[in-house]
Amino acid sequence: MAAGLIGRKIGMTQIYTETGDVRTVTVVKAGPCTVLQLKTLERDGYEAIQLGFEDKPRRLASRSERGHVATLDSNRQKSLVSAGVVAAPKAECEPQREICEFRVSPEGYTVGQVLDVTSFSDVAAIDVIGTSKGRGTAGVMKRHNFSGQRASHGAKKVHRQAGSTGCNSYPSRIFKGRRMAGHYGSEQVTTRNLKLVGIDAEQGLLLILGAVPGAKNGFVTVRPTNKLG
Repeated sequence: MAAGLIGRKIGMTQIYTETGDVRTVTVVKAGPCTVLQLKTLERDGYEAIQLGFEDKPRRLASRSERGHVATLDSNRQKSLVSAGVVAAPKAECEPQREICEFRVSPEGYTVGQVLDVTSFSDVAAIDVIGTSKGRGTAGVMKRHNFSGQRASHGAKKVHRQAGSTGCNSYPSRIFKGRRMAGHYGSEQVTTRNLKLVGIDAEQGLLLILGAVPGAKNGFVTVRPTNKLG
């Protein structure tokens, strides 16, 4: 079973099934992803694998980012080696643009291993995690789908306002969670139990039935779903 992959949302298109039906799918360029670290219970307190996606130019990467994926010659490294401390294995790759951890057992994985879409060949449904489109500060009609106020005689320049939000003399306050205007979008969104309808191993593409969160070229995380039914 695949642990997961990091990718980019390419866009949406339509495909035809064997029966001639049209299906709207989202195309995701997933992988190849390099295994950067293996988290263990003994050392880290939990089990996970850490993946990196897309090479980052060295001129844009800090020394700590380069040292995370490759062995660098430093005084601290020399002192650790002289003290007998065994250094953690490095992937010996370029700095990565996007790094994500998947909470699975590290057994069967090695640092430096490269994962691609072929690991999803036996997966039928997936979860997709992405950052929704940022829409700035929005009103209640756009943010919460309010109907607005009346447009009849006497209603003046209040058609898109929320209306009364307060309480009476008791409790004389607004309860937490009241839906109002404010920041909309740019949040982590998980869409669960989406059907995986196709895999293009040559180009590293996943064809996912329906829409997934995020804008075009945005980073997304794909993992096998744990939702039953």
